[in-house]
Amino acid sequence: MSQTVLRPEAPSAALVGSPDRPGLAGWITTVDHKRIAKLTLGTALVMLFVIGALALVMRSQLAVPGNHVVGTSLYNEIMTLHGSGMIFLVITPLAIGMGVFLVPLQVGAPVIAAPRVCLTGFWMYAAGVVTFVVSAVVRGPPSDGWYAYTPLSDSQFSPGPGMDLWIMASMLAVSAMILMAGCVLWTALRMRAPGMTLLRMPVFTWSMVATCMMTITAFPALLASMGLISAGRVDPSLFTHNVWNIGYQYIFWFYGHPVVYVMFFPFVGSVAEVIATFSERKYFGYTITVGALLTFAGLSMAVFGHHMYTTGQAVDDYYNLTSTLLAVPAGIEYFGSIATMIGGRLRYSTAMRFAIAFLPQFLIGGLSGIMLASPVLDHMFHGSYFVVAHFPYTLFAGSVFGFFAGFYFWFPKVTGLMLDERLGKLHLWLMVVGTNVTFLPMFGLGFLGMSRRVATYTAGSGFSTLNLISSCGAGVIAVSMMVLAVNVGETLRRRRRLAPPDPWGGQTLEWATSSPPPPFNFNRQYPIPPITSYTPLLDLRWAVADAERATGDGAPSDGSGATAGAAT
Repeated sequence: MSQTVLRPEAPSAALVGSPDRPGLAGWITTVDHKRIAKLTLGTALVMLFVIGALALVMRSQLAVPGNHVVGTSLYNEIMTLHGSGMIFLVITPLAIGMGVFLVPLQVGAPVIAAPRVCLTGFWMYAAGVVTFVVSAVVRGPPSDGWYAYTPLSDSQFSPGPGMDLWIMASMLAVSAMILMAGCVLWTALRMRAPGMTLLRMPVFTWSMVATCMMTITAFPALLASMGLISAGRVDPSLFTHNVWNIGYQYIFWFYGHPVVYVMFFPFVGSVAEVIATFSERKYFGYTITVGALLTFAGLSMAVFGHHMYTTGQAVDDYYNLTSTLLAVPAGIEYFGSIATMIGGRLRYSTAMRFAIAFLPQFLIGGLSGIMLASPVLDHMFHGSYFVVAHFPYTLFAGSVFGFFAGFYFWFPKVTGLMLDERLGKLHLWLMVVGTNVTFLPMFGLGFLGMSRRVATYTAGSGFSTLNLISSCGAGVIAVSMMVLAVNVGETLRRRRRLAPPDPWGGQTLEWATSSPPPPFNFNRQYPIPPITSYTPLLDLRWAVADAERATGDGAPSDGSGATAGAAT
């Protein structure tokens, strides 16, 4: 079979009818998982810009001592909306939305399981977004942090409808993710194509399996904790008993820590797929990496108590042990990515550069998390800016970089268009500089003793220089996001660079169909190829190369996965 059969230059008309109605009504009532994913990802990306703008306001306020860009009350509201919005409405939907689009394609399924349930999940998420925005502009907007600790979040200390709407928005968004995750998990486990055994599923699909298992297990705890707050808002005396305050924290953090892994597992999978493709090798240590993902998911349910060291109510030794053990599966995943690149034929596309940049930056977030898993160190850093530095290094320097690796990698598959690589690389370097200039000084602020959740500080505190540097870095991040917006906007507007089915020399099934895929993913023109491992297209290219070598028609194969994709 020739390479042109693997990667035809331009798809013809779909050979099957669309499952959706035409026009706007088709989008509103769609049962096509690809459309549901586009709606979810598009909404989350819009919210990324909106919620990110709130971070700029916070950094403007903290740029110099004694600043008055916003008052203390408004600052607390912005901080709450930024933190909760990034978690409930941006990073988690980006993670689950990628799974909705890619998992059916990667396992060879024509549709996602329970598509109407998945669509219901999107509309619940959209309703949560609208409710969240309304909560910010009505009387009594939320101002208690994304964790909404009691009794500060009850009706006595947080009166007005804003907090009630925030609770409703949180419950809607989280319920939506549970529904969508259930559909993705069902698809991966029960709707695989013939030959697609569990240990032939791609690394990204396995990362989504682990993600969805954590979602359906841990996310209901957030619904329970929000229900407990709601009860306290009806009867504030409920939280005069400390047992309910501590009980709320236990329930909340049973959601609050696994959600961190929900927000980066899919992007670890994205980075694995990108690195393997642009190294032109199979992912190193596939089986042990799958085991590490599942082990990590299991341990994620056993570490939540380390958020409660300073309450005196957590079993410190147990949570210290389980939290530190996370370094073992995490190390396996890091080693797999690095080992895949060693000896490979690296091609430095924008996606590959984002994947490489993800590794050291997320490592900083991960290692600082291991530090906070120590009860002694946590007591020292708990209320300081050290924690503020740790969390963005995990979710922004880590998860968002991993998302953008996947974004540039799969954008041609989603849209049928190629992004501008020059603008993509400019976006990357601005983000690398901006991210580290913004968040690295925060570790220093933590060591100097700057407290979290403060709206201002005095000139003699010693915090001025590092805060100014951090605020300048936030401006660089904003410029990088504008470059991304220009790149995407111009690509969609001009529609000049059409994407072939496989512009990169991909290894998994989504690259065997057209860009964008037809309504039922595969058809007579783009059939599912034989599935012999977790990299069926790479296996097929190797078979072609070996056949050509046997007949003397091609260059000798070195076994490294040699047939590259289109030039990047």
